[in-house]
Amino acid sequence: MSRLPEIYERFSEEYPVVSNAYSKLGTTIHESGSLDERSRCLVKLGIAIGAESEGAVRSHVRKAFDAGLTRADVEHAILLSLTTVGFPRMIAALQWSRGVPEPE
Repeated sequence: MSRLPEIYERFSEEYPVVSNAYSKLGTTIHESGSLDERSRCLVKLGIAIGAESEGAVRSHVRKAFDAGLTRADVEHAILLSLTTVGFPRMIAALQWSRGVPEPE
């Protein structure tokens, strides 16, 4: 079973040049700074919460788990968003994150 949304997989198949360039840009950005992988995951999660993007929150929760962060780490980051983005966005992000299973 794929972990990527069907729409993203279809986009990648239909526009492989654009998809590859986008992926390469993301990799380049991640590798160009001083933050470690865990920190980068939490920053990206915070941005997704602020943007109120369900898909991005779920994606960055999965990536956080892949980087070794725990459910407690993820939920702490989500709780930290409360005083910046407000209760509705925080609680939505908490709900979306709980739909992402932790790897076994």
